[in-house]
Amino acid sequence: MSKTMKQETDAQQTDLKIILSDYDSTWPADGPIDLDIHDLPHDASGIEWWYQNCHLTSKDGKRLSLFASFFRAAKRDEHTGNLNHTHSVIWSLSDIDGKKYYTDSLVDGSLPSEALKMIKKYDEKNVGTKWIRRALKEVYEKGNVPLPDRFLKKTVTVGTKNLSLEYDENSFKKEEQGNYHLNLENPSKGIACRLDFVPLTNPVRHGNNGVGSSIGREDLFYYFIPKCEVSGEILIDNTVYNVEGSGWYDHEFGRSVDENPNFDLEHDLAWNWIALQLDNGCQISGYNLFDNKINGAHAGGIVIMIDPDGEINRTEDFSFTPEDYWTSVQTFISYPVSWRLEIPEFNISLSVKAEFPEQEFITILSPPAIWEGCVNATGSFMAAEVSGPGYIEINGFNTTINIENFLKNVGKATQKAIESLLPLDPTDDEFYRLVNSSLGTSFFSTADKEQYVSTVIKPIREVVDRNKKSWRSYVFLACIDVVGGNSQPFVDWLAMLEIIHTGSLIVDDVQDKSDTRRGGTALHLMYGEALAINAGNACYFIGELMMHSPKLPEHIRLQVYEFYFGMMRAGHAGQAMDISGLHYLMPDAVNSGDNTLLEKRIYTIHRLKTAASSCTLAKMGALLGGGKPEEINALGVFFEAIGVAYQIMDDVLNLQGYDNNRDKGEDITAGKITMPVAKAMGLLPLDKREYVWEIIQTMPTDRAIIESVIVTLQNCGAIAACRQEAEELVEEAWKKVDEVVEDSFFKIRIRAFGWFALKKG
Repeated sequence: MSKTMKQETDAQQTDLKIILSDYDSTWPADGPIDLDIHDLPHDASGIEWWYQNCHLTSKDGKRLSLFASFFRAAKRDEHTGNLNHTHSVIWSLSDIDGKKYYTDSLVDGSLPSEALKMIKKYDEKNVGTKWIRRALKEVYEKGNVPLPDRFLKKTVTVGTKNLSLEYDENSFKKEEQGNYHLNLENPSKGIACRLDFVPLTNPVRHGNNGVGSSIGREDLFYYFIPKCEVSGEILIDNTVYNVEGSGWYDHEFGRSVDENPNFDLEHDLAWNWIALQLDNGCQISGYNLFDNKINGAHAGGIVIMIDPDGEINRTEDFSFTPEDYWTSVQTFISYPVSWRLEIPEFNISLSVKAEFPEQEFITILSPPAIWEGCVNATGSFMAAEVSGPGYIEINGFNTTINIENFLKNVGKATQKAIESLLPLDPTDDEFYRLVNSSLGTSFFSTADKEQYVSTVIKPIREVVDRNKKSWRSYVFLACIDVVGGNSQPFVDWLAMLEIIHTGSLIVDDVQDKSDTRRGGTALHLMYGEALAINAGNACYFIGELMMHSPKLPEHIRLQVYEFYFGMMRAGHAGQAMDISGLHYLMPDAVNSGDNTLLEKRIYTIHRLKTAASSCTLAKMGALLGGGKPEEINALGVFFEAIGVAYQIMDDVLNLQGYDNNRDKGEDITAGKITMPVAKAMGLLPLDKREYVWEIIQTMPTDRAIIESVIVTLQNCGAIAACRQEAEELVEEAWKKVDEVVEDSFFKIRIRAFGWFALKKG
C-alpha cells in the first residue's frame, strides 16, 4: 500500500472511531470483525440482512449461480412500546446454460396492514399515481400479498446465541467450526439448494471502514467475506446436481430504532452494487448511490479491492458506466446489462456483462422490481488479462409506478419491434422475409426492393411511427403473465398487434374521408387512396410473420390463428355497421323517446370495432400463458368491457374535451350518432330531441351551436349516464377476474389499467 493510501486509511480509521462512538454499542469497534458476535442478529437494528451469492458448476459442467438475502426489520409499537420484528427472504437461481431465472420471495404476514398505512400516508401527500395505489389497496384489504411474493407460513426462528435463521423451508446457519449452511426451497417451482460455505478470507469492512448508507438513508454497518468455498446440491425439475464453486457472504445492519425513530423502508436512494471474484485471486466490490429526492443525483460510492495476500485497498475514484440495455416486457423497465468498470488508481479496466439479460426480480419489497443477476468480467488488471464471475444489483430506480409512463415504455418497446419487422432500409434477407411466398424470391431485384420500401414499408411506418402508446399490445402481454406465463419470448409480437391496428386506421381514414390521423396528415392524402388501401390491407398479413416465433405446439398455434381471424371478421363487421351509420334509427327515437334499439346498435358497433380486438388479444395472451379456461374467458370478458367502456368514454370526451389537438364536439360536426346522443333520446322532452337531431343533421361548425348541443346533453344527464355505464361495465366484468385469477403484480397492473382506460388517458 502506498504511503498516501496508508495516510488516508489512518485518517479514515480515526474518523470511524468518532462515527462509531455515536452508534449503538453493538456496532463493531475499530479493528477486526468478531464473527462470533457480529454475525448474530442485532435485535434493536431498524433493518438487517444476511446475503449470500455463489457461482457453481456441476460434475457434468452445468453452470449455475445463486443469490439469497434474509431480511429482518424492527419497529417499536407506538402503543405498547414493545419491539416488533418483521421478516422476509428473497432468492434466485440462475441457470446460465439454460438462460432461466427462478425467483422466490417470502414476506411477513404483517405486510398488508403496514402497507395500507403507507398507502394512506402517500394518499395524504398525493404521492405517486393513484391507479396503482388503488389496486394495491384492494389486494391488501383482502389480507393478501401480490404474487410472485408469498407469505411466510410459519413463525420465523432467529437464534440469539448462534447464527440460525429459519424462514419456513429456507435457512442460513453457522456451524461450530465457522462454516455456513444455506438451505433454500420453492416446491411450487421445483427448485431447492443445500449448500455449505467455507470462508477462505477474513471479513472485510465495506463503505467508510464499515459504515455506509442504504434505503431510507439508514446508516448501516457493512462487512463481507469475499471468497468462500461452496459445495452441495441443487435441485431443478426433479434433477439433482452436485455442485461446487466459489461464494460470497455479507452482513449489514442499521443502528437502533430508538436512535433513528423516523426510519422507514421507503426508497429514497438508488444504487448499483457489484461483487467480482477474479481469476488472479483478487476480489472487487463497490457501489454507487443516487438520490431519488434530487432527480437521481450521485450521492457517493466506493470500490474495495482485496489482493491475493488479503491486502485491502479502497478508492472513491472509479467509474461504473452502463453500455448496453435490455427492456423487460413484464415491467417495461430498461436495465443495463453490460458495463465498463474503470479504477484508475489500481490500473483496472473491466468489461462486465450479464450472463443473460432476463434476471429481473419482481417483488413488492422493492417495487416494482430490481435486477440482480450473475455477470462475467473480462479485461486488464495491472496490465495483465483477468476474468471472473460476479453479481450485480440494480435497486431503487424506476420506483415511481406511473401508468402513463408505463404505457409510454410499452410504446417504445413496440416501436423497436416494428423497426425490426419493417426496417426502412431492409437487408435482402429482411425484404425476402416480408414478401416470400410459394413463388420464392429469386426473381426480385434491387429495384423491386426499393419500390416495396417506398410503396409499402414507408406508408405503413408513416402512420405507425406517430403512435406513442400501445395499450392493445400491453393487453396481450399482460394476459400472458397474469395467468403465470412468461411474456418475454413474445416481445416481437408487439409489432404484429400494433401493425394490424394501424392497418385498420389507414383504411378507416379512406372510408371516412378523414384529413388527419395521430396528429398528422391522413395517409391517403399523402400517397393517394389506392396505395393507402393496399398498405392498410398489407398490415393485416405482415403481422402474421410474428406467429412463427417462438415455436408453438400445433394445437395452440391453430387456436391463435382462429382467434386472429375471428378478430378480423368482427372488426370488418363493425366497420360496415359504422360506415352505414345510425341516422335511419333517429326519426323513431326522436318521435317516441324510445332509445332502446339505438343504444343496442351502438353497443354492437363498439363491441365489434374495438372490444372484439381487446377481448381476442386478452384470450390469446392467456392461452399462450397457459391459463385455465375460466381464466381465459374471464380476462376476455374484462377486456371486452374495457373496449366498450373506452369507446363510450371516447364519445363523452369528444364532447367535454379530450386533448389539445382537437376541438370539443368534433362528432357533432361530423354528424355522428354517439352514445351520449342515444342516451339523450331517452331523457329529453320531444322539443329538445328534435333540436338535437336537427342540429346534428346540419353538421355544424359554429362553436356556439355546437356548445348548445353539448350543454343540452350535459343538462339532461346523458353524459353522466354514459360515464356511469362505462364504470359499471368494467366493475362488473372485474368481479369474475378477481374470483378466478390470483392476486399478483400483473393483476394489479391490469386492474389499474382498467381505471386508466376509463379516464381515457
